[in-house]
Amino acid sequence: QVQLVESGGGWVRPGGSLKLSCVASGRINAMGWFRRAPGKERTLVAHMSKDGKIRYADAVKGRFTITGDNAQKTVSLEMNNLKPEDTAVYYCNARYYIKEGVYGVDYWGNGTLVTVSS
Repeated sequence: QVQLVESGGGWVRPGGSLKLSCVASGRINAMGWFRRAPGKERTLVAHMSKDGKIRYADAVKGRFTITGDNAQKTVSLEMNNLKPEDTAVYYCNARYYIKEGVYGVDYWGNGTLVTVSS
């Protein structure tokens, strides 16, 4: 069984910073972050492959940094220069890749709310 627990969400003013963390258990080898803004679909924020390759959504490049250790099943997201449009529920994600680009299913945490407003 795979379980994921996020922490670190909260309220910040525009231009502020916030760090999210996630700890997972079970058979996984890659982790990342997705988010769902009010009235929108869930989208990729950042992902770290089993080999440490990192992918960011265009909207957060240069502002967010993902770090973690897939072997220890931990991942963090440092969010800087936050904007109101970053307001969303952020979800920790985990996968088990059998080869590049191929995995079984997505596993999700319950989500943590990030609100950016003045």
